[in-house]
Amino acid sequence: MKNNDKQNSIEEYLAALKSSPRFGPQVRHHEMIAGHDAMHADLEKPLPDELAQALSVIGVDRLYTHQVKAIDLVRRGENVIVASPTASGKSLIYNLPVFESIVTGRKTRALYLFPLKALAQDQLRVINDLAAGLPPEMRPFAAICDGDTSSYHRKKLRENPPHILITNPDMLHLSLLGYHGSWASFWPELTHIIIDEVHTYRGVFGSHMAWVMRRLRRICAIYGSNPQFILSSATVGNPGELAGDLVDLPFAAAITETGAPNGTRHFVFVDPHESAGYVASQFLEAAMKRGLRTIVYTQSRKIAELVSMWTRDRLGDEKDILSAYRAGFLPEERREIEAGLAQGSLLGVVSTSALELGIDIGSLDICILVGYPGTIMSTWQRSGRVGRRQTDSLVILVAQEDALDQHFIRNPADFFARSVEAAVINPQNRQIIRKHLLCAAAENPIKIDDPLVQGVAGEVAAEMEHDGEFLVGESGGIWFTGRKYPHRDLDLRGSGNSFAIRVAGEEQLLGEIDGVRCLKECYPGAIYLHRGKTWLVTELDIPGKRVGVVRRNVNYFTRVLGHKHTEILKTYSKTNLGSFSVSFGYLRVTDTVTGFQRRLVSGQKIIATETLDLPPFVFETEGLWIEIPADLKDRLEKDMVHFMGGIHALEHGAIGIFPLLVLCDRNDVGGIAQPFHPQTSGAAVFIYDGYPGGIGLSRQAFLKIEALLQSTLETIENCPCEVGCPSCVHSPKCGSGNRPIDKNAALRILHGLLDGRKQSETTIEVIDQERRGQSIQSVAEELEKEIKPPKRYGVFDVETRLSAEEVGGWHRAERMGISVAVVYDAGEDEYFTYLEHEIPAMVSHLMKLDLVIGFNNKKFDNKVLSSYTPYDLYALPTMDILEKVYGQLGYRLSLDHLAEHTLNVKKSANGLMALQWYKEGKMDEIIRYCKKDVEITRDLYLYGLKHKYLLFSNKAKAIVRCPVDFAAV
Repeated sequence: MKNNDKQNSIEEYLAALKSSPRFGPQVRHHEMIAGHDAMHADLEKPLPDELAQALSVIGVDRLYTHQVKAIDLVRRGENVIVASPTASGKSLIYNLPVFESIVTGRKTRALYLFPLKALAQDQLRVINDLAAGLPPEMRPFAAICDGDTSSYHRKKLRENPPHILITNPDMLHLSLLGYHGSWASFWPELTHIIIDEVHTYRGVFGSHMAWVMRRLRRICAIYGSNPQFILSSATVGNPGELAGDLVDLPFAAAITETGAPNGTRHFVFVDPHESAGYVASQFLEAAMKRGLRTIVYTQSRKIAELVSMWTRDRLGDEKDILSAYRAGFLPEERREIEAGLAQGSLLGVVSTSALELGIDIGSLDICILVGYPGTIMSTWQRSGRVGRRQTDSLVILVAQEDALDQHFIRNPADFFARSVEAAVINPQNRQIIRKHLLCAAAENPIKIDDPLVQGVAGEVAAEMEHDGEFLVGESGGIWFTGRKYPHRDLDLRGSGNSFAIRVAGEEQLLGEIDGVRCLKECYPGAIYLHRGKTWLVTELDIPGKRVGVVRRNVNYFTRVLGHKHTEILKTYSKTNLGSFSVSFGYLRVTDTVTGFQRRLVSGQKIIATETLDLPPFVFETEGLWIEIPADLKDRLEKDMVHFMGGIHALEHGAIGIFPLLVLCDRNDVGGIAQPFHPQTSGAAVFIYDGYPGGIGLSRQAFLKIEALLQSTLETIENCPCEVGCPSCVHSPKCGSGNRPIDKNAALRILHGLLDGRKQSETTIEVIDQERRGQSIQSVAEELEKEIKPPKRYGVFDVETRLSAEEVGGWHRAERMGISVAVVYDAGEDEYFTYLEHEIPAMVSHLMKLDLVIGFNNKKFDNKVLSSYTPYDLYALPTMDILEKVYGQLGYRLSLDHLAEHTLNVKKSANGLMALQWYKEGKMDEIIRYCKKDVEITRDLYLYGLKHKYLLFSNKAKAIVRCPVDFAAV
């Protein structure tokens, strides 16, 4: 179909929609955004002739103004971020400077990072198309290295790195950084690092990515390179700040304007009389029957599957020209759908945010949004998928019964006047820092003055040393990790370990789901949707990370039920707002799934409620809490107002409107309303980041708390319902099924809080005295405190008459007999020797000591002694040095190994030699040997007590410290 035909079809479709007796009255607003022509400019210095010719071959004769501005900055060596709309030619901004450097013969290697494999494939095609216009000898070699790259080709890439290496954050973390030595020829010549789709690096993923970048820069510095960063993003409210937080470097400029042309865009708001998903399926059907290429975006996997299923049923024989697309599909399924869209064999697709990014799926005409995407940024990003060939396009927002959707239905001008939100990441998340420091130390030991461990990261590193995750070098000042490759235990996407969804009995892999969502979506009895088919969850194997499903055709869906409670761990700051206060701090949240409802697809009537017994999900995070004044609560209860229903409705309303102020999805935050919280001594409403460690969302909302409460009040007041609905105070994810909820009580509470409030008072910092947040210096001072041994401690060792082999194994140590035992008594500063017939006297000696010390004495020596005495040797105040070392490292070290590296002494013999001496009757030799072992054990104890560590040689042959706490018995 030609463009002018498409133009007429879009106009005809829009006219038919607005004039429809059924749907016309549901159209609440139509906004036409005029297109504009291209704006061009010239570079300060022309491109090399060969590169200019290559550009001409792909149809580019002049560059847009924003491309020129950015490229000139890159040429000057500046770090640059470009945040402009979809299809504005951002790839040329980084490709041209990289190509120019390669074409002019400079030693150049570039690392291209994309969040999705499909984007990497698209970019490789773009690079090869541009390279094809160059003379063969000038063409850069570009290659992808990701999870789909065979081990053979990975080896080839490591041996002969390409000019342009294309990968993703996960592969960078696991392979390039985890095995950086294998890429030793790549790092020294790395000059450019390109990070595309930067707006996706927010929240947990962005916070992890910030630490991957810090580790990447550290590895580059080790190999002597200092690459330039070129970042590319969709429109975002704080591009310069986001880039700086992500890379931890200054950026010369954030290019936010665009010179690229745009066609006219029609934006229509629809307030449907039926469910948004069902109405969207009818709009999709009408578009596809007109030959209009259409994409539908939904807010959940379940709705994506339902819209696809409903529409395919009505398309009849042509149902195969439509497909669902979402995370959880297998990679080959997603590639097949992407190819079908790009080639035109698919006319429509129903997707979650998975297709929000710039994957090449060809030119589309209509974008249907099932519900407001949650942010202005995502709305423009998704709508930018249509009209990419400068033709007119149509975007339809089908509103849901959601506070944000209804806010914009009632105030459409507010949507078009709003600026794009700021993206939030939290590189200070202590849990995230901890995991990345562990990886960084495995990549290369960390010096205490390394830029990587300054500020909060230094505090975390000190905690890791205290907890034994870091081992300190012999001379101090450098941290090692005992783990060779901790990278596999770190999930950059921040969602926990994935569960495999398999067909029960067949073990066919149907899809995957992250661990956090699994408990709430794949519990036994849940209905799971996959590519238009319904599956019943029959098994949830939490230890095995497996979900078993069977095929079932059902007319219902399931909704989870549960409860939560919070504990305040630390208060960071507090602000007083007239009669009430709001605090921000660190919380522990316990979220328990207790059951689920079965609801009919048609009408959503509850047909059954089931109970579940699943383990709670416990995590620590950042959050804010609003303390409701006691006199306000008393007034409401005196007036017979449902106070619990009011604070519950307030919590839902605030979370529903939360994304108006902070860039996030409603599901990124959680909340709980408590009529009495023991730590606040009153009623409180909590709102917290829904990810362990926090990602900065509630921190930002705390700074805008008055605006959040005022917007919540206006949204609830302006909703025409009488008792509360999904447009104001009902939540689709409420664990108690939105009970109790009282809209009018929420209004009374909000008015009570906000009416007559005065300007916010000074924020008060509250210092928590717990160990979290200790500095390196304070930890060091704590370690310097001298601890003295008990006045009369003793150290002992025994030598046996028989070997383990002779008695049938080490588990029969009580049969081995004793040849010699030696006890050092610190009270008398003397060694005492006991032969076999004197062992009862030796046991009596041990019973007189304040502390009995040995090396493997609990599992071996005591067992050998047990056959000589009825006394319970385990009742003695005992310390086992080997037990302490094993508890710290997770593996055993020999007495000889510890003595050699800690004391610079060697054992005089070994157990086998002592057995041989016994057979030869050389008792004096055994006594000398046993006494020497006791002396070594004593000296290790005293050294560890004084220094708080012992020394050993790790797998990398470095001498490191094993932290020990010999004061704790």
